[in-house]
Amino acid sequence: QVELVESGGGSVQAGGSLTLSCVASQLTYSWVAWFRQAPGKEREGVAAMSKDSSSIYYTDSVKGRFTISRDNAKGTVTLQMDSLKPEDTAQYYCAARTPARSWTAPLDLNNYNYWGQGTQVTVSS
Repeated sequence: QVELVESGGGSVQAGGSLTLSCVASQLTYSWVAWFRQAPGKEREGVAAMSKDSSSIYYTDSVKGRFTISRDNAKGTVTLQMDSLKPEDTAQYYCAARTPARSWTAPLDLNNYNYWGQGTQVTVSS
């Protein structure tokens, strides 16, 4: 059983930066991703990365501002968020998939079978 624990959320003014971290209890996962969910909205994929870090995907609204990275040796996944905007305000979730999971798409939440509890990011204008 993979357990994911996020940290690093908080409140920041527009234009500021935050770094989210996710620690995984096991290293048997393949792709990892960050999702977010704002109140009253569906959960959306923000960034995803393959196991060897060769493939990376971002949703259009965060391209050029967010950076996903991973350290397989440490079992960590990081989301560096720069130039934050009020519309980035949401609960952010770390997700991972194991190879046996049926593949859909990198930023599709159905692609992932393990989820963290989430960490809140609030950006004020």
